[in-house]
Amino acid sequence: MTAIRILVGSVYGGALLTARAIKKDLETGGHQVTVLENPALEDITSNHDPLLVCTSTTGQGELPPNLLPFYLDLRDQLPQQPGRPFGVIVLGDSSYGDTFCGAGELMEEALYETSARKVGDTLRIDALETMEPEADALPWAREWLSQV
Repeated sequence: MTAIRILVGSVYGGALLTARAIKKDLETGGHQVTVLENPALEDITSNHDPLLVCTSTTGQGELPPNLLPFYLDLRDQLPQQPGRPFGVIVLGDSSYGDTFCGAGELMEEALYETSARKVGDTLRIDALETMEPEADALPWAREWLSQV
């Protein structure tokens, strides 16, 4: 089975709860899932596991404080990850207009700069439409994993 690393960016816990629900669901299928609440570059440079970003969006399309140091290090050091599969689940609020789910776009761009390979479409979960992000995230994560 597949080993997966979930990079979490969360302020109020929604993205973290979603990541934990994905972990529980995928582990019942025999996969090994590591949820990284405060990821560091070493968490991705020491292995080749597929990466799943599960983050909320704060302020004006920004990353949560717990994911920001990882993002800045990733952008500064650009550790090359050629072909490494990744996917993005981003939580946001569409009432913010142009910055809706901006954190996901930031992470996607940064991972592209390391030559990582995006698998599937980004899952954008709108807080105005759903109160249980894991309801959308679980089937998406299963489909994403089948494409990795």
